[in-house]
Amino acid sequence: MSVQLIKSQEDARHLSKTLDGQNRLAIDLEAAGFHRYSDKVCLLQITSGDNTFLVDTLSMDPSNTLRSLFQDPNVLLVLHGGVFDLRLLHRDLQIFPVNLFDTQIAASLVGEPSLGLAALLKKYFGIELSKKYQKADWAKRPLSDEMLEYAAADTQSLCLLSDLLIEKLQDLDRLSWATEESRALADLRWKSEPNSDPVLRIKGSKHLLDREIERLRTACKWRDTVARKTDRAHFRVAGDPVLLEIAKLGSYGLSSISKVKGMSSQVLKQFGQDLFKDLESVDNLPANQLTGYPISTSPRRPRLSLKEEKLLDGLKLVRNQIANQLNIARGSIMSNTLLSHIATSPIHALGDLAEVKGVRKWHIQNFGDDILEVFRNNSSI
Repeated sequence: MSVQLIKSQEDARHLSKTLDGQNRLAIDLEAAGFHRYSDKVCLLQITSGDNTFLVDTLSMDPSNTLRSLFQDPNVLLVLHGGVFDLRLLHRDLQIFPVNLFDTQIAASLVGEPSLGLAALLKKYFGIELSKKYQKADWAKRPLSDEMLEYAAADTQSLCLLSDLLIEKLQDLDRLSWATEESRALADLRWKSEPNSDPVLRIKGSKHLLDREIERLRTACKWRDTVARKTDRAHFRVAGDPVLLEIAKLGSYGLSSISKVKGMSSQVLKQFGQDLFKDLESVDNLPANQLTGYPISTSPRRPRLSLKEEKLLDGLKLVRNQIANQLNIARGSIMSNTLLSHIATSPIHALGDLAEVKGVRKWHIQNFGDDILEVFRNNSSI
């Protein structure tokens, strides 16, 4: 199987010609979030037949070359656990695929106990996928031959796996289930997250005093500035426990901060003076200017009523029985969150069930009557 690295517009034109007329492609992405400030796309893998292309998205922008192909409803894109990959395709390349087949979803619906790509390829084909570069820095250039080989392996057997899973789904009369779930995956869109107070994301911050909260908030902002400047992941500048400990220090100075376990002496040497000055400013603030722990603005889900609790229990029981009968994980049938949405909805007929976001046609066709029975049995509560 040939592997080609695409890192120029001329290479991209060759790629476009090679893929023209293909009706199925296996794709995967490598990102840099474990090492870098942003989890940007660093490499895009595409396998078509016996050819694998590794598109260096840091050397060239492939979006114009690939957009029409990836968004062609006649071209099936095969991927594994595609939520993360699709989010990056949307955000970084403005590519919105429409025809997908997710082998992880398919594996869950045939009842596979282990859904990782490596586990599935080993089980069915005896193929061993290396884990050596799972946490590699994919933004580093040049990429080694070993890293390119590792990246290529992720898509080279995907179509083979999809063929096998499709056959299993057909035998179980569940292919339409996987098709509908993959279609729902293609319909997903992500909104940019609003800038929330960083203190909310630090475990243990809720129990700090107001001035300590302000120190923690200041340390978080300092860390973000350093991470952005140096293009490092936040935890590679300073982990959350480090910032929490700094916030609780009684007196400040580089010497005391340097004693905090996990604080990088190199980071402190280069950027520590800024942190010290920022913390000193916080210590000089009058008490009435301290913000304290932020009040969450996220809307709270109302508590379920007694009837809704009873409905939810009944729905879980039915879901669990169906999962056992089909030998499928419970969450692959319906998540608890979805069952909760159903329990709090006015359900009187199958048409009402279809109005609940997240309920699929295959749910209604196969388990709709069982769900309605739960509502009928609890109608007098």
